[in-house]
Amino acid sequence: MPSAPEDIVRRAAASFNAGRIDEARRLCEQELARAPGEPMFSHLLAAVLLSRQEIAAARFHVAASLARRPDNAAAQLLAARICRADKDYAAALDHVDRALALAPQREAFVEKARILDQAGDRAQARNAWQAILKVVPDHGEAAARLGRFAFEDGDLACAASYLEQATSGDAPASAWFDLGLVRQDQRDYSGAATAYRKALALNPDHAESALNLGIVLQESGDADAAMQFYQTAYRLRPQMFGSIAMALTSAAHGRLWLDEAALRLALTR
Repeated sequence: MPSAPEDIVRRAAASFNAGRIDEARRLCEQELARAPGEPMFSHLLAAVLLSRQEIAAARFHVAASLARRPDNAAAQLLAARICRADKDYAAALDHVDRALALAPQREAFVEKARILDQAGDRAQARNAWQAILKVVPDHGEAAARLGRFAFEDGDLACAASYLEQATSGDAPASAWFDLGLVRQDQRDYSGAATAYRKALALNPDHAESALNLGIVLQESGDADAAMQFYQTAYRLRPQMFGSIAMALTSAAHGRLWLDEAALRLALTR
């Protein structure tokens, strides 16, 4: 006896959640070949395709799902995420506002803040993140984004407060990096080094953290340790050679390199 569509969509969703993306995709595509435009499978396949960054196909399938179920808040929210990934911010805002009208849930408020942020609407994005943080005081992403805004505005004390809040729990490398930038500008080189080390531990390929860690270690007088992180930065991104050379020669505890080839050689050791 053939499985009911509800059973198959549960299997596909379980596969997707377990990271078996190809299996989830195969199940969805099989069902859509049998019943084109079926909203459950169109929705799930759109989510699968978004995870693979196949944005155009994801938009097609989420539109098919919404054509059958325009009042499905989850599908509207998924459509907003897909449009944001496609940098179509006007469409993303339209979908997220529809999702909020149908079901004003936290996920949709966060998605709207992300859309406004990525669209470059600083004023509305700041207001959106502040509203989220007011309701959810331990929302790390909101605190991190507000910290970044404050740093860009030159308000180091406010930025430090937000970013320390953001990094008090699980936080991505980007939040730790921003905290490092703030502490570095405050001339708290020890605190900056701690933050950059944490960023590198979370993302060993973060070349900017390696470069800045080298700079603050050099400013602290530890030129040998600084050189190790300049080497890491150069290995990760050779295009940083100019920044490394400038840092080495301009800091209070700098070194003079007259021969570019010798410096490049030293950075590869």
